[in-house]
Amino acid sequence: MIGKANANLLGRLTRDPELKTVGGVSLVSFGLAINRKTKDGEEAHFFDVEAWREKADLIAKYLR
Repeated sequence: MIGKANANLLGRLTRDPELKTVGGVSLVSFGLAINRKTKDGEEAHFFDVEAWREKADLIAKYLR
């Protein structure tokens, strides 16, 4: 079994969460943009994010 990992990310949604079921388990995927300050200003980083089970249901219900 692979170890469990957690990450806290604060940013803007780049696309609405898409909820689906895989083998009876909820899976949500969405895009996230995070700004980072640099000495020359700001730069944006873009991430594709997936969440499973109860967290997937909460994200799909409350984020747009």
